[in-house]
Amino acid sequence: MGTGHPVVPTTLDGVSIRLYDTSASQVRDFVPIVPGCVSIYLCGPTVQAPPHIGHIRSSLNFDIMRRWFAYRGYDVTFVWNMTDIDDKIIAKSRETGLPWWQIGYANERAFNAGYDTLGCLPPTVEPRATGHITEMVEMMEELIRRGHAYEADGNVYFSVTSYPDYLALSHQELENLRQPEGEGETGKRDQRDFALWKSAKPGEPSWPTPWGRGRPGWHLECSAMVHKYLGSAFDIHGGGRDLIFPHHENEIAQSKAFGDDFATYWVHNGWVTLSGEKMSKSLGNSVLVSEMVQKWRPIVLRYYLGTPHYRSMIEYSEEALREAETGFARIEGFAQRVTELHGAVEPAPQVPPAFAEAMDDDFGVPQALAIVHTAVRQGNAALAADDKENAVARLAEVRAMLGVLGLDPLDAFWAGPAQGEDLHGVVDALVKLVLEQRQAARERKDYATSDAIRDRLTQAGLAIEDRADGSRWTLS
Repeated sequence: MGTGHPVVPTTLDGVSIRLYDTSASQVRDFVPIVPGCVSIYLCGPTVQAPPHIGHIRSSLNFDIMRRWFAYRGYDVTFVWNMTDIDDKIIAKSRETGLPWWQIGYANERAFNAGYDTLGCLPPTVEPRATGHITEMVEMMEELIRRGHAYEADGNVYFSVTSYPDYLALSHQELENLRQPEGEGETGKRDQRDFALWKSAKPGEPSWPTPWGRGRPGWHLECSAMVHKYLGSAFDIHGGGRDLIFPHHENEIAQSKAFGDDFATYWVHNGWVTLSGEKMSKSLGNSVLVSEMVQKWRPIVLRYYLGTPHYRSMIEYSEEALREAETGFARIEGFAQRVTELHGAVEPAPQVPPAFAEAMDDDFGVPQALAIVHTAVRQGNAALAADDKENAVARLAEVRAMLGVLGLDPLDAFWAGPAQGEDLHGVVDALVKLVLEQRQAARERKDYATSDAIRDRLTQAGLAIEDRADGSRWTLS
């Protein structure tokens, strides 16, 4: 599954992508570990509840990054995980009386349905935490052997003072550190140490280890999965900025103490907020994807969530969504008009240089989108001047640019019946009937009735364009 018409990528010669590295607090040139390849690990969701648009925003941001790397000629390995065992899932199991695995699997399917609906390309691999217990045990054994971890009361903890570079990512001071703690974390030598493994408790899922039965800590899960699928060193580790501490900080400590070089670049996306607060399942202020796609076309939702810069915050509002809908309608309307007048237009083999320059500069989608809208304006002007050659050329460019953003409205994924094409036919027939009545009123010089019909159509959200060959409608 995926969207975007295949385009011929530019060669890697002379390509220079720059991205903001959280660990360096600056934009850096991207230099892959393996020339011509890029490896990305994105922290996936904890599946205690269905996805809200904040979750999907992160996936969309990295989907666009991945598409751009592929367009630029890189062979991309993209891994995102499912955290299917966690304190929150166990708490939800107690609350609902449902087995933890049933909760996790149902929500995992909901997340994947959300990703698919909004056009995210599938990952190279999507590991589950519970499928990697053996790898976690092996990692803990090595950390204990190296003096970075210890067992206490059936728990296994990482000693933060054993790793001198701890907190380099979040730029905190160790003496001021307050480490989040879970229930039953007893026997710590230092309260700042964090749990790699939690001893078994009555009624909770557990697995056997040399230190007794228990279950993994959140941070250990990702380190074990990264090591298995991307090896000891990989290019980019991504996630929401809320994961910088403690999750990513603790991943770095345990993985590097284990002997891995781990990630070269750390890339974090901004949040979707509601009334200034981060959208969160635990805060109860989330807007579910399953509800949103009933009210808004998925391609519009992708446009809304995917086109702001990935590091920016998005303050959710219906007004902002309507503005996004209007902006995308301008692009879509142009594409439809050219296609109706001049037939199918294939995407250009390459995007315009200004678009590429914007995307190469820390994935500057807002600046790249401005190039798209400029091409649309130029194309509309060509249509008005009956300049077929320029109108078709501009649409070819627009399709190429939108293709690498996963937003091409003429791509089969978005244009198929599943996206409402069957309903469009019904609406088209009804609107044409009304337009015929309006034309009849104009012919008998009943301009009051003609104007009233046009006003009613406008109020219904339709834009009417009168042309020599008749009237046509688009969504306004």
